Amino acid sequence: MAIDKHGHLKIKVAVSGAAEMGFLGQVAYDKAKEIGREIIRQDGILVSGATTGFPLWAAIGAKEEGGMSFGLSPASNEVEHVETYRLPVDYMDLIIYTGFGYSGRDLLMTRSSDAIIIGPGRIGTIHEFTIAYEDLKPIGVLTGDWEDTDEVIKNIMDKSHRPNDKVVFSDDPKILVQRVMEMAQADKEKHKYVHMNDDHIGGTVGERVL
Repeated sequence: MAIDKHGHLKIKVAVSGAAEMGFLGQVAYDKAKEIGREIIRQDGILVSGATTGFPLWAAIGAKEEGGMSFGLSPASNEVEHVETYRLPVDYMDLIIYTGFGYSGRDLLMTRSSDAIIIGPGRIGTIHEFTIAYEDLKPIGVLTGDWEDTDEVIKNIMDKSHRPNDKVVFSDDPKILVQRVMEMAQADKEKHKYVHMNDDHIGGTVGERVL
């Protein structure tokens, strides 16, 4: 059985969006699933807030495509995740229980990812966007016929006085995923590492190439 010892080099794409989708139409569900599928088709790993709504539908798409789906929970354990926060455990290969509530979870989720895609959402989605924006992460914003998440984001960018050329907008999940993954890959290329070979396993950790 072949082992991919450099699986960590896959681009990790977080998906952010509304946990409650009652105000959205069917097209939002379809776009979320297609984003999840495209992340896997383009050899990435999906990361989410281990929540309901838009991120969950992206996770469903990722698993239907046979890929990996990781979640970061606001809860401190599975019982709290399910019984207190009332969040799902399905469609995720691994859930990390942060114990830091929603705001702390948002920070860890974005920091654990190489890029983030922003779907339609409300305050939590905007919070995750602002963290990623300030961290200069590649960000893809899904546009569409729903409440003006993308317009709010454009307004924030216009008034932030912080130029950032790593934000792209599109209504096409394939294009959006492709563009953020290209930017994330370019970021990785700037910080290459010498990785351990088989002789080093259990020995010295590889050194960073500056």
